[in-house]
Amino acid sequence: MILAAYDWLRALHILSVIAWMAGLLYLPRLFVYHCGAIPGGELDETLKLQEQRLLKIIMNPAMIATWVFGLLLIWSNAERAGGWSVFLSFAWFGKFALVSIMSGLHHVLALRYKRFQAGTNEWSDRRYRILNELPFVLAILIVIIAVVALH
Repeated sequence: MILAAYDWLRALHILSVIAWMAGLLYLPRLFVYHCGAIPGGELDETLKLQEQRLLKIIMNPAMIATWVFGLLLIWSNAERAGGWSVFLSFAWFGKFALVSIMSGLHHVLALRYKRFQAGTNEWSDRRYRILNELPFVLAILIVIIAVVALH
């Protein structure tokens, strides 16, 4: 029973991460295009709607689901392993720290979304291009820790 639940939690966690990562990689790209849009123009309004839907319908629920299923996986692993001491390792701390940074990046993007909605964005498209690379770098590190260091 525990193993079947664990497998379902793992599957749901991976699916949540995929959806979250898609948003984290796409939203800054939309911001790059938005920087070139004329305020109040058709492109500006279209991008505002796309950004809103991406953030509110996909990214926010996916981030929450990622955390919920991830924490349930930790709890499930502790139950299977017979204790919590295994989660006191540097690798677990590293993964937790990197996922927390990823969540912080999500919140930065949400704040930038609000700036675009208000028509007060002051960042350049170059800054968003750089910001667009960070989620993938974090994902590489998180996956290496999860696959190599934790198993």
